[in-house]
Amino acid sequence: MSFGRPPSISGSFQATPPDRGSFPLDHYGECKDYMKVYLDCLRQNSHNSTPCRHLNRDYLDCRMNRGLMDKDEWRNLGLSSVDSKGSTAKDDPHDDSVSSSTPS
Repeated sequence: MSFGRPPSISGSFQATPPDRGSFPLDHYGECKDYMKVYLDCLRQNSHNSTPCRHLNRDYLDCRMNRGLMDKDEWRNLGLSSVDSKGSTAKDDPHDDSVSSSTPS
């Protein structure tokens, strides 16, 4: 055995799927806008996720629709009580009619 070199992989190596909660990175930024809106909401609410749950659902919905995570039922993700259209126009990252500045 040599230090700094990985051990040889025998022919019996089997790849295993990731654990629940592990999913591919969004290399192309397909859901980046949803993520930014959600993280901004968390910052504005002192990292209290309750007021931002509808944005969390929108972000996960984006990931599921683009194959970045397996589709699952909202109740399994803890979001069954969150309205799917709970986000307002100001929260929609793809709505160009709303300015990006926040009201004072």
